Amino acid sequence: MDFVNRMYVHGEWVDGEDGQTLPIVDPATEELIGTVPRATAGDVARALESTAAGFAVWREVDAWTRSRTLRRMSDYLREHLEEITAALTAEQGKPLGEARAETIATVDHFEWFGEEAKRIYGRTIDGHSRGQRLLVLRQPIGPVAAFSPWNFPLMLAARKVAPALAAGCSVILKPPREAPRSALWLARAGAAAGLPPGALNIVTGDAGPLAAQLIASPVIRKISLTGSVPVGQELMRLCAEQVKPLTLELGGHSPVLVFADADVEQAAELCARAKFRNCGQVCISASRFYVEESVADRFRDRFVAVARGLRVGDGRRPDTDVGPLANPRRVAAAEHLVRDALDKGARLLCGGGRPAGLTRGFFFEPTVIDGVDSRMAVMVDEPFGPVAPIATFTDLADGLQQANATQFGLAGYLFTTSTRTAFLAAEGLDVGMVGVNTLLLSTPEAPFGGVKRSGFGREGGTEWIDAYTAAKYLNISL
Repeated sequence: MDFVNRMYVHGEWVDGEDGQTLPIVDPATEELIGTVPRATAGDVARALESTAAGFAVWREVDAWTRSRTLRRMSDYLREHLEEITAALTAEQGKPLGEARAETIATVDHFEWFGEEAKRIYGRTIDGHSRGQRLLVLRQPIGPVAAFSPWNFPLMLAARKVAPALAAGCSVILKPPREAPRSALWLARAGAAAGLPPGALNIVTGDAGPLAAQLIASPVIRKISLTGSVPVGQELMRLCAEQVKPLTLELGGHSPVLVFADADVEQAAELCARAKFRNCGQVCISASRFYVEESVADRFRDRFVAVARGLRVGDGRRPDTDVGPLANPRRVAAAEHLVRDALDKGARLLCGGGRPAGLTRGFFFEPTVIDGVDSRMAVMVDEPFGPVAPIATFTDLADGLQQANATQFGLAGYLFTTSTRTAFLAAEGLDVGMVGVNTLLLSTPEAPFGGVKRSGFGREGGTEWIDAYTAAKYLNISL
């Protein structure tokens, strides 16, 4: 198709001005599957000019028309579900079932935020006298620079693009270098839905220089990033120089508390399957497992049995449960976490290296270790890979103390049948999101985001309005 290897600027599919490209590698085979342009400063300047023009048009479109446009984008993505799913698996590696679920979630985001475009409310306030009228308007904040990551390159792009468009903002999307092509379907959907030129631009290339140029431009009024803590810190510095607002969803290291009154075997199975989803490359993945001492053996045995039964392979195979890691950096990181833990006294229960028989691709076995403690990197650093550490706790206070002992605060989980324990543990977890007897959190109708070094701001739910609109106060003297 004409858009697969190109950027989208002002309603047209374009190459980079100097013809340079970046390779896209299939993580299951390490083969080259395509290229995308490496945008130059000139390319970005044209995208900025386009997004300024697009904002001038799109902000004047009424809410009902914006709503219909986003819902048409949703319909287009649904119609092309299987094509998008295949493209996502090819460049990112996740199994087809997971890629299909991500594509469906993308559809849901455009449908839900399309409806929310009609529900951006201001308010009136009684003043000190009847001679005054006080009003608050919510207006689009302006052109947005959005940066999405490679672990969910389609859905996390949608989480930024859909609410920004719903609010009346224009968007320049920078998709991830490793997996940029699935996000190009959003531009395809926008064109089919009648989105005006400039309302959505997509540029591909090296994140560092693109981010610096976009944030420095007076055109851009808002930045949104899903990425690592170091990248978030750099963008904060750039935004501070320009005094620009940003929404950050950064790293996570989500604890799970399994209490003795829970259905322990079911909890272990849910935890194992969730942990190794997307080969562990999920920002809200359950990644540290704390089990009440009296049931730790039962949990551990079932968790390991499930992990050993997961089939590792090419995501295009229908029998694959766990695909490859996205790039060789993640393989090296997983190897480091295992080696560091074992050197410091942890015990390897299963996995620990490349699966037998898979000589090509960025594969790593589902790995479980116990005997872990806070000296080990796997308990402190965001793992972002298929390495699951299991530890124990004595009571609620001990469990919360261990669960909160990291710099991250994105998500947390707990399993219990006690209402009292559920409330106390959920309130005590120092995170932005909590799952009680479930590990499925992401949905467009609820606010998504964290605390501490996991970032700030929310995308999703009614809270998204704060991210992409500005409050304007009017004081009218009659």
